[in-house]
Amino acid sequence: MIQIPSDLHPDLVPLVWLLGTWEGAGVTDFPGSAKANFGQEVTFTHDGRDFLEYHSHTWVLDAEGKKTEPLESESGFWRVDKDRKVEVVMVRHDGVVEVWYGELADQKPQIDLATDAVARTAASGPYSGGKRLYGYVKSDLMWVGEKQTPEVPLRPYMSAQLKKVVSPEEVAEMARNLGDLPDDGIAFFK
Repeated sequence: MIQIPSDLHPDLVPLVWLLGTWEGAGVTDFPGSAKANFGQEVTFTHDGRDFLEYHSHTWVLDAEGKKTEPLESESGFWRVDKDRKVEVVMVRHDGVVEVWYGELADQKPQIDLATDAVARTAASGPYSGGKRLYGYVKSDLMWVGEKQTPEVPLRPYMSAQLKKVVSPEEVAEMARNLGDLPDDGIAFFK
């Protein structure tokens, strides 16, 4: 269930479905890098101002699903205007800073983004832009990313399915909101 925090800036209501901590797994595959399964943790928070703060950490997973090494980290700020246009400023661990623009889909929690500007440090690898699609699907956060370099045209490189992490306090609140349940526990499933 999506709840709108009372202290959320009114401009951010269209992005409320992003709020929280999300964890899950995905696949990465791009020429010049090894194909791998990865784990991911994403957080979207707010402090009452007109932006969401974003942090993402990914790591390579072995065949048993255990973390083996860090993959990518990025942080940024997300805004949306009254016309449902979304802008994101993001910095990544490898020395890339990006400005993304896009928009919320009509009548559904989905955001299409494309890079508008890319700045790179001398230490970063080749990168010239990308696209991303985020969506809220059956209570999961799904996303797919595309990227391009001077040598490789725009193509998918990462995608993931993330589940919302629920705190013990949120579980207790959900339990209080369930109301009366059958005493035997079996009737509930019939």
